[in-house]
Amino acid sequence: MRLSRVEEEMLAGDKGEAAAFAMRILVKLGALYGAEEFQSISQVHVDGCCYQTAGDAGLDFAEKLAAMGAKVVVPTTTNVSGRDIRRWREFRFPEALAEKCRRMEEAYLAMGAIPTWTCAPYLAGPLPRFGEQIVWAESNAIAYVNSVIGARTHRYGDFVDACAAVTGRTPRFGLHLPENRHGSVLVRLRGFGPELAYDTSLFGLLGYWLGKTLGSRIPVIEGVPQEVTADCLKALSAAGAASGSLALFHVVGVTPEAPTARQAFGGRKPAEVLTVTPADLAETRNELTTAGGEKVDLVALGCPHFSYAEAWDFLRALGGRCVAKGVECFLYTNRAVLGALESTGLAAELAAAGVRLATDTCILHWPLADWNFRTMATNSGKFAKYAPGLIGVEVKYCALAQCAEAAATGRVAA
Repeated sequence: MRLSRVEEEMLAGDKGEAAAFAMRILVKLGALYGAEEFQSISQVHVDGCCYQTAGDAGLDFAEKLAAMGAKVVVPTTTNVSGRDIRRWREFRFPEALAEKCRRMEEAYLAMGAIPTWTCAPYLAGPLPRFGEQIVWAESNAIAYVNSVIGARTHRYGDFVDACAAVTGRTPRFGLHLPENRHGSVLVRLRGFGPELAYDTSLFGLLGYWLGKTLGSRIPVIEGVPQEVTADCLKALSAAGAASGSLALFHVVGVTPEAPTARQAFGGRKPAEVLTVTPADLAETRNELTTAGGEKVDLVALGCPHFSYAEAWDFLRALGGRCVAKGVECFLYTNRAVLGALESTGLAAELAAAGVRLATDTCILHWPLADWNFRTMATNSGKFAKYAPGLIGVEVKYCALAQCAEAAATGRVAA
């Protein structure tokens, strides 16, 4: 790889031990992908700050970097921690595990990271502009920022993201390059009604179908209303990255690199044309619904973290009812959204209804044996994909209004 003078100095240790350590890793990454040079980046989102996903190796890595005196050189946000930092005792979190989470958090804060603690940094941190070169990890955030905002990041994983934050550099490869961002498969939506503009659960199903069907190929989607909500595109991003390797999608007339299908394909013809109907998504819903019967004892919302609008919609769907006896309702969001909910009184209304608000974290990383949950209702394709294996519950996949019914009654109609 060609290195600039500054990059050679970092690699040689002239900019400190931490920068040299990080550059050695990034040079190896670039060689792996056949990159010819590095490029500057303007911001980073670090994924590997959750102890339960990174483990002791991730904790050792973070503490080693911090001990070297590492400091981020671009604005760097943090993904979820393994615990709700303020309320971990309320959620029956083990003390020993909470301590390891605290150490991980402290290591990244010592490096100068912004304590956003969210899987949806596009709701809570500095937002990149169209075309901006960045390094984001966390799969849903990668798909969202590439597709909906049009910034440029490859699909990064743990540790590499921290190295980019310390150096302000990444190899120039993959989705950083304009020629690699064109669509390859045309996906036509047919037979849907007006709910396609606002039903996030439908987009969770669509994302799951896309990820499972296309893997890492880039879809160009036709048939989505222009007034589709950002929360719908968020749901698509998360589910598609969970079921496959979706890192970029184009929605014709909606996302910035797809004013027309021709532009989204870079003037080329699609390699394949697929049609998705409500029947296809009904099959996907059945695949994600692993529980029989109607009873649920957990409603889990906010994967990715809930926006203010989603919390508003859920409260409205509750319609003044409270969470039923024998049911828990966990709603996950970030501190920025929680602040808005608190300032408008919605947080108090949710709490009065029996909804437990959680920040900084995700249920998928929690030890839940003490709760004895059996069946979870959710409108999140990512929750539905991972919950049976990670937290040992069966799933009822349903729309947000059905989740409200489940919270208020303990049942989801078959």
